[in-house]
Amino acid sequence: MERSQFKLIRIILADLWHQKWILLLAMAVVANGITIVYTSYVSRKYISQWDQMWEERDRLDIEWRNLLLEEQSQSEHSRITRIASKQLDMSRPLPKEEIVVRIP
Repeated sequence: MERSQFKLIRIILADLWHQKWILLLAMAVVANGITIVYTSYVSRKYISQWDQMWEERDRLDIEWRNLLLEEQSQSEHSRITRIASKQLDMSRPLPKEEIVVRIP
């Protein structure tokens, strides 16, 4: 029985050797399939990173707009005047107290 199995394997290998091009094509198909799977994996990974970067850009854009609004509200003239008079005890000078400095 061992001998007949060995002969069968030898016959199969000899037949494959005689038809090398079929074996070569089969290997090419397998290699092509593996390449397609790998390329799909890499593409999905890059698309996922792209989506994450767009989400981060949107988040940063919203934060930037909020900061601009905060800057505008913090720099309003009435607010600055109120803080200067209450917290810093500042007041607008009277016209007779004003001194004009001229550079010759």
